[in-house]
Amino acid sequence: MASVLQWSIPGWVILLVLVAVYELTVHKRRRRRCRTPISGTFTDEFTALFYGTKRLELDHRESVSMLRGEQDQGAPPLVGLDLDRRTVVLRKDEHR
Repeated sequence: MASVLQWSIPGWVILLVLVAVYELTVHKRRRRRCRTPISGTFTDEFTALFYGTKRLELDHRESVSMLRGEQDQGAPPLVGLDLDRRTVVLRKDEHR
């Protein structure tokens, strides 16, 4: 049992290298990228297993990817609140 546990992490690393080499060869043949590489996802999740801060980084990256585009562009928000006058200001979105 000890030898199985002793070789489990190196075994996963060897498997990861083999999958990464396979993905690189397939990527070179097709000349396009259609999805996230399995080896990159495995590396992120395997690292998150040992480092808690990596899990926080992955969660933050996922939440940032779901933000609306107008926040990145510096556009004014679609809804504005004026608390002094107690009004709500709606802005028309020209792109829709």
